Amino acid sequence: MEQKPARVRLIDAAHELMLTKGLARTTTKEIARAAGCSEAALYKHFLSKEELFVVVLQERLPKIDLYKLLPGPGAGVRSVEENLTVIARQAALFYEQSFPIAASLYAEPRLKERHDAAMRELGRGPHLPIRGVSDYLRAEQTAGRVRPGADTYAAASLLLGACAQRAFAYHATATGEPPQSLDDFAASLARTLLQGLGT
Repeated sequence: MEQKPARVRLIDAAHELMLTKGLARTTTKEIARAAGCSEAALYKHFLSKEELFVVVLQERLPKIDLYKLLPGPGAGVRSVEENLTVIARQAALFYEQSFPIAASLYAEPRLKERHDAAMRELGRGPHLPIRGVSDYLRAEQTAGRVRPGADTYAAASLLLGACAQRAFAYHATATGEPPQSLDDFAASLARTLLQGLGT
């Protein structure tokens, strides 16, 4: 059986270790060992552990890629509510899977500083999906499907913030489960948000 390329093995190993140990406690040496590579091979493919973390988020977790999720504002393919439901579902999945990895950043202030600097250098960050959803809603405003004057950035922040909170809040409950299924949550969130945005 053919072995996966080193880059793929490194991303797989990093993903697994970051889920089980957390980003802060995972070393590049451990990632390389788990991938069956040398640490030098890791640095041949990635500039830093932070860059590898960003690649894990991009390649191993559900995407919040609005260009792929949406058929295009005003295209008439789906309603605004349906589009927001699709975004909410993907965002909730993304935060659910990335939260265990990202949470360890906040335990290590210096690592978080390095991570934030790496994200800025790579042109990435948690603000981009908010901006993307806001841009989508502004396009829907122009098309007359969202109320003029509605604060699209606040609406995008509320939508994605609720999705992130879902990943964080329910592990402490008696069952460890959210009160709604993912599909029900996404549909309810989109419907509720749209009540403040509708024409």
